[in-house]
Amino acid sequence: MSRQADAPSFDIDADYKPLRDRVRDELRQRIIDDVYPAGTRLVETELAAQLGVSRLPVREAIRALETEGFVRTVPRRGAVVVELSAQDVEELFDVREALEVLASQQAATRATKAELRRVRSVLDRGRKALDAGDRIALGKANEAFHDEILKLSHNTLLQSVLEPLQGRLHWLLRQTGDPYDLFEEHAAWFEAIASGAADLAAEHARRHARLNREIVRNLLAERQQRAPSA
Repeated sequence: MSRQADAPSFDIDADYKPLRDRVRDELRQRIIDDVYPAGTRLVETELAAQLGVSRLPVREAIRALETEGFVRTVPRRGAVVVELSAQDVEELFDVREALEVLASQQAATRATKAELRRVRSVLDRGRKALDAGDRIALGKANEAFHDEILKLSHNTLLQSVLEPLQGRLHWLLRQTGDPYDLFEEHAAWFEAIASGAADLAAEHARRHARLNREIVRNLLAERQQRAPSA
């Protein structure tokens, strides 16, 4: 595995989730943050030593990440961080567009004032990161915004369907999207929700998903052109 020295610390004593879930969340975040880039082998013994846990929760975490689409098992190599294909991208954005449009419509009619204040604070955090030129903090604020839209919908089934995909979407956009452009789109999107304009909020969600899909398509095409021919 690479870039191990850059890996964030792991709090083994945190007690709000089962250990296997905390290990899964930690490994997922490291993949999203590109601590473990595509192609990295995830070796149970090494990860267990890094995190200060036994191999069992690491093994369970890797299996969960394989189910989520972050990892695949390769013969004679073991668990490897995947590189998303063009088909993966299309499928992710198909689902994201459909569900975020619905979430935005429902958020515009269901969000409470307290919830809107919470989301505005996320945007304020993003604005500060934007002004400071902090690309990483801005990217995280943008990701938090998408998570908040789901909560504002008050649709638990919708959340249960989309939440498992959010990590892969964050991962994809961290590699491809411009967080500065995304922030300005989020600000306008939020104002539509806050004003109760369900149709306008849905249109912002639809446009946002389609713009990001096109950005990712173009990036994948560029990567394929740069890749050496077999």
